[in-house]
Amino acid sequence: MMKLSGSMTALATPFRDGALDEPAYEWLIENQIVNGTSVLIPMGTTGESVTMSLAERTRAIEVCVKTNKGRATVFAGCGSNNTADTIESIAAAREAGAQGALIVTPYYNKPTQAGLVAHFKLLARAHPKFPLMAYNVPGRTGFDLLPDTVKRLCDIDEIVALKEATGNIQRCLDIFELCGERMTLLSGDDFTVAPFLASGGRGVVSVSSNLVPRHMADLVAAGLAGDFKKALAIQLKLQPLHRLLFIESNPIPVKMALHQMGRFTTEIRPPLSEMTPANAEKLKVELKALGVL
Repeated sequence: MMKLSGSMTALATPFRDGALDEPAYEWLIENQIVNGTSVLIPMGTTGESVTMSLAERTRAIEVCVKTNKGRATVFAGCGSNNTADTIESIAAAREAGAQGALIVTPYYNKPTQAGLVAHFKLLARAHPKFPLMAYNVPGRTGFDLLPDTVKRLCDIDEIVALKEATGNIQRCLDIFELCGERMTLLSGDDFTVAPFLASGGRGVVSVSSNLVPRHMADLVAAGLAGDFKKALAIQLKLQPLHRLLFIESNPIPVKMALHQMGRFTTEIRPPLSEMTPANAEKLKVELKALGVL
């Protein structure tokens, strides 16, 4: 069974004239790898996957895999609210060279907990022995993947990890109590990485690490080594950035920050829109304080 740990980045997707900006994407990926990111996650929420076609998503995964050259692990975002489409997306990601898939719980449909288990069983049956990372983010999907259900998911060998993005430390403890080491717990919330690691977590799937990959890698490494004084110090240093990256809907702020760094255009796909000037200025000030600009 694959074991994941460390700082993992939900990659933002650069666009230029309506298409994937491959040179900008290659820079982002390379910068992650040389600064300690252990897992690259193209085509998650931060990557605007829901506004991209299957062909566009597949190309982004191909570029990620090619640029990576086997150095980090690549888990591609493949989840949707349609089980059949998710199976198709996993197949495309596998063909593109991804080593695993991030699967957000089906949004909008609001399945029951039993329906969630059935969904993941169907994915595993269609793609045996292919690692899957379940992803719980109630703020976006409209419903919650509960701890007792996570315990049931432990019976599905293909599910190797859970990205837990409720921001609730008790939730991490409850799942760890039920599942122990069987389910690798990854924080999906940049605000709570240090306490999450102290509660049984093994890493983070981060938005902020698009901008400060070394900071996040050092934070996670300190926590995994039991140096929570250092982990907390880095956590507190990054809290202002985390707040600004969620002052508007993700990935609006992180894409503006990458533009301010001279790496991305300002293009973002509707229905999202460019960051407001006042918030963009606040973000620029914080990036300067962190030494990113």
